[in-house]
Amino acid sequence: MYLTPLETLCMILAVAAGTQLTRWLPFLLFPESRKPPQAVTDLGRLLPAAMMGLLVVYCLKDVSWTAPTHGAPEALAVLAVGLLHRWRENVLLSIAGGTVLYMLLVQVVFP
Repeated sequence: MYLTPLETLCMILAVAAGTQLTRWLPFLLFPESRKPPQAVTDLGRLLPAAMMGLLVVYCLKDVSWTAPTHGAPEALAVLAVGLLHRWRENVLLSIAGGTVLYMLLVQVVFP
């Protein structure tokens, strides 16, 4: 399927408008001068941990615990992420460290 230049431009503008709307809408609905509803405050507190749990489950869903490595690279990487985060409390360091360790394990140690 080929798009005309006008269709392509319309698609890009629609995506840009949707992106900007989702970025600005929370600030328009909940300005700093107003206290947000309790439900929004609760979601802001609970969703980050829930999303991390969801991502961990998603990442580990296809691990074969009966295959020759028995999930060792994945388990070691998850452990490294947890320890790095507990040590430094830096999300970027935790994710980067776990990713680097996992890639080393699957490419060098457990090829």
